Amino acid sequence: MGEGDGEGAALHEREAEIRSAARAVEALTRPGGAGVGELLVYTGAAGLGKTALLTEVRRHARRAGCTVLFARGGERQRHEPFRVVRELLRPVLAALSEPERAQVFGPWEGVVGPAVGLLPPGGRIDPQGVRDGLDFVLTRLVQLRPPVAVIVDDLHWADTESLGWLAGFAVRARELPALLALACRDEFPDGALALQHGLVTRADRRHELRPLQPASVARIVRAALGTQAEDAFCRHVWAVTAGNPYETTALLREVIDQRLDPVEESTGQLRELAAGARGMTLRHWLDKIGPTALRFAWAAAMLGTDIRPELAAVICAQGPDTAAESVRELRRHGVLVGGPGGRLEFVHPLIATSVYQSMPPAARTGMHGVAAIATENAGLGLLTASRHLLETVPEGDGATVGKLRRAAREYLAIGAPEAAQRCLHRAISEPPADEDRAVVLYELGCSALLTDPSTTVNQLRLALADPYGLGPDLRVDATFRLAQALAHGNRVGEAAAVCAQEAARTPPGPGRLRLEVAHFMFAAFQAEDADGPGRSRRLEEFDRTLRTVGLAFSDTEGSAFSDAGGPAGPHALFEQDGLAHAVAVLRCWDLTLRGAPREEAITLGETALPGGRLPPSLGWTNTTWGFELPGILGVSYLYADRVDRAEELFTEAVRTYEVAGWSGGHLGFAYLLTGLLRFRCGALAEAEDYLRRALRLAARIGPGVPLYWDAVGGLAETLAARGRLAEALELAERHGFAPPYPTVMVLPDAPTLYGRLLLARGDAPGAAATLTAAGATLDARGWRNTVWAPWLGHLARAVAAEEPERARELAEEGVRRARESGTASAIGSALRLSASVHEGPRAAGLLARAVRHLERSPARYEHALALVDLGEALGPTEAGLGALERGLDLAVRCGADGLAERAGDLLGRPRVGR
Repeated sequence: MGEGDGEGAALHEREAEIRSAARAVEALTRPGGAGVGELLVYTGAAGLGKTALLTEVRRHARRAGCTVLFARGGERQRHEPFRVVRELLRPVLAALSEPERAQVFGPWEGVVGPAVGLLPPGGRIDPQGVRDGLDFVLTRLVQLRPPVAVIVDDLHWADTESLGWLAGFAVRARELPALLALACRDEFPDGALALQHGLVTRADRRHELRPLQPASVARIVRAALGTQAEDAFCRHVWAVTAGNPYETTALLREVIDQRLDPVEESTGQLRELAAGARGMTLRHWLDKIGPTALRFAWAAAMLGTDIRPELAAVICAQGPDTAAESVRELRRHGVLVGGPGGRLEFVHPLIATSVYQSMPPAARTGMHGVAAIATENAGLGLLTASRHLLETVPEGDGATVGKLRRAAREYLAIGAPEAAQRCLHRAISEPPADEDRAVVLYELGCSALLTDPSTTVNQLRLALADPYGLGPDLRVDATFRLAQALAHGNRVGEAAAVCAQEAARTPPGPGRLRLEVAHFMFAAFQAEDADGPGRSRRLEEFDRTLRTVGLAFSDTEGSAFSDAGGPAGPHALFEQDGLAHAVAVLRCWDLTLRGAPREEAITLGETALPGGRLPPSLGWTNTTWGFELPGILGVSYLYADRVDRAEELFTEAVRTYEVAGWSGGHLGFAYLLTGLLRFRCGALAEAEDYLRRALRLAARIGPGVPLYWDAVGGLAETLAARGRLAEALELAERHGFAPPYPTVMVLPDAPTLYGRLLLARGDAPGAAATLTAAGATLDARGWRNTVWAPWLGHLARAVAAEEPERARELAEEGVRRARESGTASAIGSALRLSASVHEGPRAAGLLARAVRHLERSPARYEHALALVDLGEALGPTEAGLGALERGLDLAVRCGADGLAERAGDLLGRPRVGR
């Protein structure tokens, strides 16, 4: 039942808290659909009446016609992921009709269904995706059955997954007709303290319960023992219980059992009775309820808040008659009470804790072993059984290892990687058979890939170093996953080296080819590379060799790479793992960054899109290569002005990740790419929205990851383009967008953008130094793309005042490089920047050429800039005014407010209402 045995005792001196609950429900149920959601939190030590107050909230809410969702955290069940969520949502969701279910779940059923226990686990799900899906489902439920009261007792024992979701959803409670009422002690685990702080400090109504005053305790004493209870006796009861309602009631039960008269002469025995009631040792319970009932109580304590009498009987090995007698005895002594659905409940969580802790260690671990088997046999699933397996003594049992590994896979499939890792850590300690140990380490490393790259790195290194080792295919995959984790942790150089080292020791065949391609892939993402041009040549040679091998194999029946009973050699790898497509993407990206003719890059890109679509091996959720390859393919199209292809790819990425529930870094990357696309096309407001989304998701992962740099840089560039330079500079400073730069390349190029920000701030010398260094690094790398890194044109602007001749030479080099690529937007932008270091007719001529190129490109913002610059250069002539008019119109449509104001000023238009 929770806090308090008997609501009368628990609700003394709680009038203010009850009024607060009534007002919260009243605000929620205002007529006309004007209800306001709130966060109501009750805190306090055990036994002060929190549960009784939540019971009052439930009564008020039901009487007012609310849909009431209730759950309680359980001390023994705090490691069952989404248990509180299931208790809250499953009853009402399971009762929905099919049309209602479709309305409430929308596209999220496959993500949320397994977490709430309505669908079997499927593929791996991103934890953030589950939280986002739960937000969607509860929001739709509130819209379907308003108003809704979400009530959670003993929140300090809630599982981490449910607690994390509740903490996030609490922010939205005020936006919906939904009351969130919580009760907790100040006993959260260390890992949940931040969530606790966020919830408690965000509460609209927070009440910290205090012990009762002597007068209230006296009323409780006389209500239980009669009015003849003397004042001294009542006062002593208050002293020994410190005014705790539950302890007062428990002590009075002992007084009644001992037939103690409530007079002053009896006060000397109260402290001993209170200590016995509070301590509840094994001897206490044996004396109180006897060994048979105690064994049933032990089994019940193991089951937590979901006590099924028949299951408890199996765990404690009692037949139906004996179990029934145990239940009667436990109810008679105020240990258990009846609950909903024929279940049982402990009268108070303190009793459950005391019973569980009274178990001798050997009996406890033994009964957990029995409970693991019994719960699985009862159809409660491996996830419920696994928490008992975690409490057993390691015995080298292969069956236990197998169950823990299967449970880990199911946990990953409901978006609970931490729970999966607990199971796999326990499997390692069992331990598994020697030949299985490396595989379990591999699974442990992969389980943390989306949430904790450092754990992935450590465990995969152990798996690869294990003396019994992994099988050839698994070893290749473990190496690739290790490289992925290193790259996502801004250690891309190590990632490339790991793949190269493992490829060198891998026999010729599909695995070695995959590692060699992976080496080229991670090397391509390095911001600096002493042998960049040489690596480009080797990639081209590797591509030729690979195509030769593939073509030769297609004309034969066998190959030196073939394995009996396994994949059919390189041709199978071409089809299944998409080696040829992966290499085509890498070569396309390499040519793009080198500033090669766009036709060459696009031709290679097209070979990676058979039928105009991504092949399965390059799919956004395919784990063979990861999301990087389709991402850089789309960016290659974007930089080549093929925004149609880029948009198809990036739209598919967003849709795929949202449907799959991959709402962490993967979706953040998709938002980033879409934001860059919108920026390139001049839809600056949309670009800002997508880039802010990307930054929010990157911030969840943590500052310093590559996505964080990408999002900050892209957003700063967009804000500056919108005319909000001060905001852009503040954003960059707040997020540390400054040297030292990450080892992985950033979109847009980080040093180039930092130099542009310095120039915008007025620090021309600092900008010149930064851009000169950036150019030297890029030239050494062989990267000459003027869209991704337009350092030449901006360096020309930075040095123009002091070195005008050098500035013009730099700008002209920028134009030459842009012409090499043949991309209209690149040429137009380079011409516009070149014009900024020239004057008079020469500048106007360059701008006119820039406009001609840009109007044939999708770069609308760059086009607007060139038009306004041209209009200013031509002055108040018909041509100049016409260019300004066109530039103003285009700037407004782009959302470039600062540019629009500049054009309006040049046209002599008032700013108000423009």
